[in-house]
Amino acid sequence: MMKKEYQYEVGDIVTLKKPHPCGSKEWEILRVGADFRLKCIGCGHQIMIARKIVEKNTKDLKKKA
Repeated sequence: MMKKEYQYEVGDIVTLKKPHPCGSKEWEILRVGADFRLKCIGCGHQIMIARKIVEKNTKDLKKKA
């Protein structure tokens, strides 16, 4: 199975495999780099997370309009 290469940019909405405790699986990207800053679409909670973890758990990526 070939892994899809996503192009992550600030403002994109990333869908991860596991849901946040609030129930939402969608996160808005606020910062890109070695670490990402993500904001939960459901409750607004912000986290810093390693790029490797985001790349591994990405199910879908919606580009900003």
